[in-house]
Amino acid sequence: MTQGIIAAGSPYTAEAGAKMLRAGGNAVDAAVAATFASFMAEPTLTSPGGGGFALVFQHESAQTWLYDFFVDFPGKGMSPDQWPQPPDFYAITVNYGPTHQHFHIGRASVATPGLIAGLCRLQEDLGRFPLATVLEPAIQYAREGLPLGSFGAYVGELLYDILAADEALARLFGAPDTFLKPDFVYKNPDLARVLERLGEEGADLFYRGEVAQAILADQRAHGGLLTAQDLAEYQVVVRQPLHQRYRQYELFTNPPPSRGGALIAFSLALLQDYALNRVPFGSATHLELLTEVMRQTNLARPTFEASRDATALLAPEHIEAHAGDLARRLRAHAFAHPADPPPPREHNNTTHISVLDGDGNLIALTTTAGEGPGFVVPGTGLILNNILGEADLHPHGFLQGEPGQRVGSMMAPTLVLKHQEPVLAVGSGGANRIRSAILQVVLNYTDFHMDLYHAVEAPRIHFEQSQLQMEPGFAPEVLEKLRRWGYELNLWPARHMFFGGAHAVGRSIAGYFEGAGDPRRAGAVVQVV
Repeated sequence: MTQGIIAAGSPYTAEAGAKMLRAGGNAVDAAVAATFASFMAEPTLTSPGGGGFALVFQHESAQTWLYDFFVDFPGKGMSPDQWPQPPDFYAITVNYGPTHQHFHIGRASVATPGLIAGLCRLQEDLGRFPLATVLEPAIQYAREGLPLGSFGAYVGELLYDILAADEALARLFGAPDTFLKPDFVYKNPDLARVLERLGEEGADLFYRGEVAQAILADQRAHGGLLTAQDLAEYQVVVRQPLHQRYRQYELFTNPPPSRGGALIAFSLALLQDYALNRVPFGSATHLELLTEVMRQTNLARPTFEASRDATALLAPEHIEAHAGDLARRLRAHAFAHPADPPPPREHNNTTHISVLDGDGNLIALTTTAGEGPGFVVPGTGLILNNILGEADLHPHGFLQGEPGQRVGSMMAPTLVLKHQEPVLAVGSGGANRIRSAILQVVLNYTDFHMDLYHAVEAPRIHFEQSQLQMEPGFAPEVLEKLRRWGYELNLWPARHMFFGGAHAVGRSIAGYFEGAGDPRRAGAVVQVV
């Protein structure tokens, strides 16, 4: 009998979760252990000082919950005259190759972290093992070290100026001689000691105890905004997931205030009237339909952004209006297209874990710390986040939020069920491409009936601001037809992390466990039998 399957962003991350499954743990034990391990196995993509979301389906009770442990805007209890002058907040440019993106880092870029609180709450509520047990793989990795690897080094090079901004942080990543080299063995003994104590003391260590005091002392000394009240009053929020029926399936995803799940649900609502299973994958008809659905989702997005209300976005009359426009564009092909609204930029450095256990429990868990704040908290090995330094997440200006307010996100851990049985768990990194990556994997698995490996590996597209981004793998005659129909194509030479990292697990129609680690982000799968 299969005990479970896990897909994650690194073989070491996946193996940490698999150890819990082998020992008799459930999907939550595996996902929490894997997430803690990811801080060592994927240190250029995630860290303990960020935030995230977990969507959990418990088979026995047929219940589904969304655990929201994303970051809050800081500054509780701090009057304007107590703000640091100046705050430690400065601009930096990240070179992503075809594009450059500007961020801010420093102590004042740090939002109130929720990840540790969320993992501890998940384990307490739904795990089988004590917290100390699920921490064991991460502690071992932190003591003994793991190779950074070629993908970790590649991402590290993108973030070179951030990781080199602080001498202690740079040393942690091998400076001066092996800084960000693929064969550099990343160790973090301070973090190992902190995680050991976390297993003994629980989340209070981070939010009220000695580690909280170290974070706060560093913030006070260097112009940060985090306060003791921010940490002590941080709350994990358990929400009802956003539920959407799609054909014979039930889809559950991340609800507001996050935006990704609502936009995925809107796209699926538009696709209900189209028999994708009768359209060849990768044909011009398929790609045009997918592109135009993405266009309508972009055009509808301001409706959600204005209110953060999924009810208005998914209202039948709103769907019908966009469905009519979609049909007109598909009939006309070269219909005059209005310019899309510019999308907010999102955190690019994100990772995801999906687990299905032998009892039919599913979890999809996505985390991020932004690009990193450019420092390590002394004596703790902790890297926090720079989510206050992402301009488009703060439309009213930098450092202008309301203390305690949950920051929005595109992250959208997603589950698909059929007759209360698990079908698919998926999520992705990839900023604005998170929703398009998840959408395409879901369609590939449910409509095109691909096995999960091919559903994840298949070439993807992403459409925004009048440009159709395309991975290789589509026929030349299809590309030519799309050009004749008036689409501006940007052809990528290879599969790329730009198009997400959709690590997924599922159960096929025949009942087989399937998993896929997205090769775009060095994903891995471990099945436990």
